[in-house]
Amino acid sequence: PGTGLTFHKDMDGLIKVLQQEIPKIFESKEYERQRTKIFADFQEKQKKLFSGLEKEVKEKDFALKKSVSGLALVPVKKTGEVLNEEEYAKLDTEVRKKIDEIGRQLQDKLDDAVRMVRVEEKKVKEKIEQLERQAALSSVGHLIDELKQKYEDNTEIIAYLDDVREDILAHVEDFKPQEEQPSALPFFKPAKTEPSFVRYYVNVFVNNRDRKGAPVVIESNPTYYNLFGRIEHKLQYGVAVTDFSMIKAGALHMANGGYLVLDALNVLKNIFVYDALKRSIKDKELKIEDVWEQYRLVSSVTLRPQAVPFNVKVVLVGNPYLYYLLYNLDEEYRELFKIKADFENRMDRDRESLLKYAGFIRTKCTEKGLQPFERDAVAKIAEYGSRLAEHQKKLSAKFSEIADVLREADHWAKTDGAKVVKVEHVEKALEEKVYRCNKVEKKIHEAIREKTILLDTKGAVAGQINGLAVIDLGDYRFGIPSRITSRAYAGKAGIVNIERETKLSGKIHEKAVLILSAYLGEKYARKQPLSLTASLTFEQLYGGIEGDSATCAEIYVLLSSIAGVPLKQSLAITGSMNQHGEVQPIGGVNEKIEGFFDVCKLDSLDGAQGVIIPGPNMKNLMLKKEVVEAVRSRKFTVYSIDTIEDGIEIFTGMKPGELQPDGNYPEG
Repeated sequence: PGTGLTFHKDMDGLIKVLQQEIPKIFESKEYERQRTKIFADFQEKQKKLFSGLEKEVKEKDFALKKSVSGLALVPVKKTGEVLNEEEYAKLDTEVRKKIDEIGRQLQDKLDDAVRMVRVEEKKVKEKIEQLERQAALSSVGHLIDELKQKYEDNTEIIAYLDDVREDILAHVEDFKPQEEQPSALPFFKPAKTEPSFVRYYVNVFVNNRDRKGAPVVIESNPTYYNLFGRIEHKLQYGVAVTDFSMIKAGALHMANGGYLVLDALNVLKNIFVYDALKRSIKDKELKIEDVWEQYRLVSSVTLRPQAVPFNVKVVLVGNPYLYYLLYNLDEEYRELFKIKADFENRMDRDRESLLKYAGFIRTKCTEKGLQPFERDAVAKIAEYGSRLAEHQKKLSAKFSEIADVLREADHWAKTDGAKVVKVEHVEKALEEKVYRCNKVEKKIHEAIREKTILLDTKGAVAGQINGLAVIDLGDYRFGIPSRITSRAYAGKAGIVNIERETKLSGKIHEKAVLILSAYLGEKYARKQPLSLTASLTFEQLYGGIEGDSATCAEIYVLLSSIAGVPLKQSLAITGSMNQHGEVQPIGGVNEKIEGFFDVCKLDSLDGAQGVIIPGPNMKNLMLKKEVVEAVRSRKFTVYSIDTIEDGIEIFTGMKPGELQPDGNYPEG
């Protein structure tokens, strides 16, 4: 690793030395002496060729004159004057024939002489070129040989250096001192053009000098050119030009021989990237192309870099939904991405994990320059991790969210002038995070306080109960109570789900209503059918409902309406159920309890308020400090139930009757 950068510097140094040394050779006395001798020998041979010819031409009354096309033979008089056309026309026919014949003979000899001179000129040119090659080679040769010796283990560099030597010798003129050319226009001085040595430049495509082991590259913006590289251009007199030095590497080149980590969703969002990535993995080579060229009306000439062998482990990171979508819809995806690593988003809350949590906090403090966290503050962070995991014996692995809290707690510690982050700073950070996001929740509380949304937290009413739901805004989740009512009367329609009739009910909610209907029938209509009509609805609900977490609330409100027994409005309930009357766990239990608690606080806590939850959800309780203190001081209660019968006594104060052997229930 790093050989490319070293070779780049060596080639730069070589060209700089040659730019200094080669001109010195051409300005040396020895070079000038040999060059002068070559021209002198040529002039001597040329003089010998033309001296005899000139004598013969003169003896035969002809002369050599220079013309636009070269040397020309013209007849002359005895006086040496040129014979003009009129004088030539007055001569006898025999004399003219004789002059023409002599002229043809002399012209043949002149052509032979000119031909011989041209041959000698060619020889002179070859001798000068050979002299220049030898002179340049005296400087280039040993320098190239030194580099070849240095890189003797790399056959490609050896071959390249041989090509460089031949190219330098073929372009010796570029290394000679450049003379400024005069301008044809009196007031225009053309820009002095220096010879370009860019062809000897070594473009370090990828530099792994500072890497230890295989490269690991994380590309956060996987556009086509960021991944596959690009050929850059520059404007020269309004025209886009390029050369090999403007070929730039992409993340795939940087990761060659190692690992490339990409966000799967970003790969799919960037045009051309996904197909090109699969093609490169299949072909095991990387090509740098102008991807938009195929869409141009006129194709332009550009560079076509050689394909690079490709050996990279590509890691796509994304959610399970995206994985299964690609797996089921794209056969190539299954062939190319065979190894699946499914990471847990939470871990066991044991001693080892807590130590790792503390280690993570310490690492972040070191990396980001945060204040150290005291023990209680670390414990509070771990508690927040359990809340994110929604489990008392689990810790969340969403470390980005944990890191956000660490930074905010550090901010409040520094604002407070503390040298360490204390538990109150962590609590402040969590409170401020809620404050920034709970605008919608506050508006709902305001509507409840102003009686815009009707809700009772005191007293008892038949056919009315408080259900609980969770609103997820993405960055914030909170629970809200909702009034559920039922009206029962004589009839044969059975249970009428008003949400279903108005197409506001989702499939899961419709299933839940059918389950509670089956429970009612099995429980209370074994001997004869239930001849009743009962309506069921969520009051002031206009956006639709989905889920089965209100099933328990619905069964209680139906029984209350049928029997005319009032239900305590100081209680709210959440929970699903099956056809056997067993209460099943639900999600968002902490938010639901806290949501009803906050609504009860709008009036006052009298000790009678509370929330009923499924027994299996007890392990999910990670309530905020205020709720825990209210429960501890008996101002608020959290009940757990395992069956529907368990909740009847809590809501009504009446014990449910037990089915007798004869299939009837006792009176009362």
